[in-house]
Amino acid sequence: MDSKQQKLTSEKSKSRQLDKRGLVIGSLLATLIAITPYLFYLYESVPNAKSWDTFFGTYNSGWFESANVAMWVLTGKLIPLYLLFLWFFTCKHWWYHTLLVPIAMYSYQTFDTLNKEVIFFDSGQLIYLIPIMAIIIPSIYLIRAQIFNKVNTANKSLEELEEEFKMSPKNFWGRIKEYF
Repeated sequence: MDSKQQKLTSEKSKSRQLDKRGLVIGSLLATLIAITPYLFYLYESVPNAKSWDTFFGTYNSGWFESANVAMWVLTGKLIPLYLLFLWFFTCKHWWYHTLLVPIAMYSYQTFDTLNKEVIFFDSGQLIYLIPIMAIIIPSIYLIRAQIFNKVNTANKSLEELEEEFKMSPKNFWGRIKEYF
């Protein structure tokens, strides 16, 4: 009896540690999402002038004619990209790879916005997204087909099949290494 009680108490302590870890990670993610309005409105602290002197150096707004407008456009691209990355790295569903398409789109738009020689940005980006979509969309369709094939031939629930197809490394860096 003594060894069984010790085993039960050690299992309970492990469960509490996992619950505390989940609470800390969840609180951190909730805070990162909750601060997005503050991050977006950081552009209001940028002066309405063609050049802006910072401790990083001088920023010239180029054809935007105002550093304030340039930062407004940039935050309009970076905040959705930031939220998409949070969603991608915390999503537990089998379809989370489809988030790579809007991530690629916003990444392209961000780099296009930073390019001072481009007058018309956010145009022609579909050409650059086609190779990404050509890989992701068939992959997701094949995974979906495998799931529904197993649903029809097995006595597992959809949640059990999602769990079977889910790839989840132990930590954040393991998740990043999975893709590169």
